[in-house]
Amino acid sequence: MIYTLTANPAIDYNVSSDGLSPNTVTRTRDAVYTPNGKGLNVSFTLDHFGIPTAILGFFAGFSGRFIVEGARERGVEVHPVWTEGITRVNVFLNAGDDTEYNMVNAGAAIDASDERAMFELIDGLEGLDCLVISGSLPPNTSEGFLHGVIERVRARGAEFVLDISSPQLADLLALRPLLIKPNDDELRDIFGIEVSGGDDASVEAAMRELHGRGVKNVLLTLGGDGAYFSNGEHLWFANRTFDVQVLSTVCAGDSSLAAFLSVWAAEPARVEDALRRSMATGANVVECAGLGDFAHVDAYEPRILVRRVR
Repeated sequence: MIYTLTANPAIDYNVSSDGLSPNTVTRTRDAVYTPNGKGLNVSFTLDHFGIPTAILGFFAGFSGRFIVEGARERGVEVHPVWTEGITRVNVFLNAGDDTEYNMVNAGAAIDASDERAMFELIDGLEGLDCLVISGSLPPNTSEGFLHGVIERVRARGAEFVLDISSPQLADLLALRPLLIKPNDDELRDIFGIEVSGGDDASVEAAMRELHGRGVKNVLLTLGGDGAYFSNGEHLWFANRTFDVQVLSTVCAGDSSLAAFLSVWAAEPARVEDALRRSMATGANVVECAGLGDFAHVDAYEPRILVRRVR
């Protein structure tokens, strides 16, 4: 089973308006409240594609209960570690003309006892094949928390995937993750590597450095400019051949990762199929507030162009 860890979950409040001005009342519409967090999005997407999955995370207060209950109502099991405080609520405002305002809160703090509870939970998980670790960490998280999580996963003989923006990512590559999913901004900010969509030479150089640091596979996402995948031997590039109306980009990266894993985790030779599903899913999700219902994925898949770079 693929488990996901969202250490810092949230309720995502997506709302639209016709603009945003200071010192005045802004009338909004289309409010959508969803249980969220990067790992939760991965699990929801995996579940949509029929892949067994369950959610781990720290949860607190009324908002934490809303997330856990909402995930279970969607048919995805949650193994919560309950903490003090209130799980955060993030606000994403679409103000028209492709303008987004993303207001992301820090989250409820955790302590050493909460971390120990998570370690014990991981030690006892049934059927752990892979743990996808996604998103930010709560306030007060110890420097060694992620390392502790990964060591417990490795002790179980399982794999792990990293989709985090933390500078810790650079050090964690030495633990040999199965896959990482950086974007171009994260490559620059964490590793000091500059790449651009369509510049195969810069991407090849970046992949060589990342594999040299220990990672087994890399899914590099470039937003509307496509995505690259490298397994250390070959490199592929994928992009859509059509335009979409962007409503919100918030969940696109998480859904793209999960869609890729839904094919590739069980059949690593099907890279091109995995990339088509990944890009089609991301394109569908940006049209929606939250994840949406994946209604256009099947229609979009044949319109994703994939080529092998080397």
